[in-house]
Amino acid sequence: MTIADRWLLPDGMDEVLPPQASRMEELRRALLDLYHCWGYDQVMPPPVEFLDSLLTGTGTDLDLQTFKLTDQLTGRMMGASADVTPQVARMDAHSLKRQGPVRLCYCTNVLRAKADQHQGGRSPVQVGVELFGHAGLEADSEIIHLALASLKAAGAHEIHLALGHIGIYRSLVEAAALNDQQESALFEALALKSPGQLAQQVEASVSDPVLADMFMTLGELHGDAGILGQARERFAGAPVSVIAALDQLDALYQGILARFDVSLYFDLAELRGYQYHTGMMFAAYVPGYGHALAKGGRYDDTGRAFGRARPATGFSMDLKQLASLALASKARGAIWAPAQEDESLNAAIVALREQGERVIQALPGQRTGPAEHDCDRRLEFIDGCWQTTALTQETSA
Repeated sequence: MTIADRWLLPDGMDEVLPPQASRMEELRRALLDLYHCWGYDQVMPPPVEFLDSLLTGTGTDLDLQTFKLTDQLTGRMMGASADVTPQVARMDAHSLKRQGPVRLCYCTNVLRAKADQHQGGRSPVQVGVELFGHAGLEADSEIIHLALASLKAAGAHEIHLALGHIGIYRSLVEAAALNDQQESALFEALALKSPGQLAQQVEASVSDPVLADMFMTLGELHGDAGILGQARERFAGAPVSVIAALDQLDALYQGILARFDVSLYFDLAELRGYQYHTGMMFAAYVPGYGHALAKGGRYDDTGRAFGRARPATGFSMDLKQLASLALASKARGAIWAPAQEDESLNAAIVALREQGERVIQALPGQRTGPAEHDCDRRLEFIDGCWQTTALTQETSA
């Protein structure tokens, strides 16, 4: 191994240096305080769990993202957390067992086997909220509003929100009585946004001409709010659950417009997280970023495997990416203290630090001075006591 190899990081792994680390911590505190004001309690899930619980009810996508290792104490397979949401669902269902709606929030490191195409690298700091125990539209609305408030708090000014509802596709699949193979092929065609491939799969799998037309229509329904009106016309004979999903999207749309100045986009064929989501889904974008900065939706019954099926809705974000939306607020400069042992000096330093001041004491033989350490003041012995004085260019040398 060469010297250069020793400081190389694995692909997708990154380190956070000053001042970005300070910006992240500032934002982490601001977001957790925001969630606290909305009634969300913070939880801290473990970084590693047994695979049996970590991947329960999450489908294959999360399985492929999870680093796996063997527990030397038990011989059982464990996984490093790649997504906090299933862990929080376990906490709600098994550890807390509270009655009624439960609001939980978190901010923690996760590890992914490969980079997430929606949210950056392999070592994000995942921050988000989950609301359990309420199946109504009001819970979904709260989650979307809180996600938008989070982006605003992080410094986002121009937000584009994409809304969808996985229930539309699920209802059509159920009405067409597709088998697993047919559904998989149709799913792939819709996910690729390929009209030709979609037409081929619909012709091969859907015998009912009315449902076949609805599947073809689904691939075309993306755009502004006018899409909802078109969908009502094209899905006039669809199952009642399809109309209910359109009603939900319309209600969410009206609620968002009443409180936020955002651009809204609808995609009724968005199938991201199909194995995971059960209802409305959303993703929030900001110019300059090629992927969503916040994504979420409804994922009912995730806690069923833990013996307590509960309605659930939530969202997550990567704190590293959020922190790049705005610069850290300018911190107050530090105070430079001389390198000497003196009881009165030590007492002055302690007193200043207790007041929240940043005091940097020089070390014996140190060659760098206050300017290199971003100090704007210094401690000087004046009139028999240590006093803080402004640091000018002449005195900083």
